Amino acid sequence: MATTEEKQELVDALSGPRYYRISISGYGGEAAYMSISKEAHDFWKKVTEEHGDYDLVQYMNSDDVDECDFEDIDGVPEEALFLNDPDDDMYKRPWYESHTEFEHSYGATYGSAYITVDEVASEDYNADHIVDIVKQEDVSDLNEQVLEESDNTVEIVEMGCCDDHEGYVAQLYSSEKGQFFEGRIETVGEFDPKKLKIYTTEYLNGEDTITEVHYDGVEVDNDGGDTNGKGYSAAVWEN
Repeated sequence: MATTEEKQELVDALSGPRYYRISISGYGGEAAYMSISKEAHDFWKKVTEEHGDYDLVQYMNSDDVDECDFEDIDGVPEEALFLNDPDDDMYKRPWYESHTEFEHSYGATYGSAYITVDEVASEDYNADHIVDIVKQEDVSDLNEQVLEESDNTVEIVEMGCCDDHEGYVAQLYSSEKGQFFEGRIETVGEFDPKKLKIYTTEYLNGEDTITEVHYDGVEVDNDGGDTNGKGYSAAVWEN
């Protein structure tokens, strides 16, 4: 004799697939981490310690060092031009495409991220909204809710760290606000929060960034976000 759960699964299967849109918004940003020489580190470290990061941001965020509107320095010595690619006629690469980049991040910061889940009419990008399932819930609060409802057996957040990197490092961070993730899933039956898995990575700046969203063991493709830039910050340090 079929159990109640088995009967419900049959009803769900006969009723056809259902579609849900998952989005994550809040504060976060994009960051690039790149290796630099000791000489470049020493020059920029002194500048940032004495004057702040304005001139370093100007250098990293410009197309050409000659176009930089520096406030506290007259120019940048050759050994500190760490974005110049010696294998490409010393072309100054954009900060997000550095030839020495070893880590790149983009996403909402876990501590200020909100998740929304809507049921929609189809898998199409512009499918009609049917009903709110999760309405702008703090991701950490939803994790606590699932933990409580599952008697501490299910946790929907898994936190990790990026690989260690030894040497001298430069970072540019573009701070942003808005929607960082939007993806769609097709299910049989109702959306189950316990089947969510949200992965975060702690990067070298110490922030936990949401990097992946999975549902029922399958990664959900990110169809793209919509964010507004809030400013840049830059730093150099030795690991």
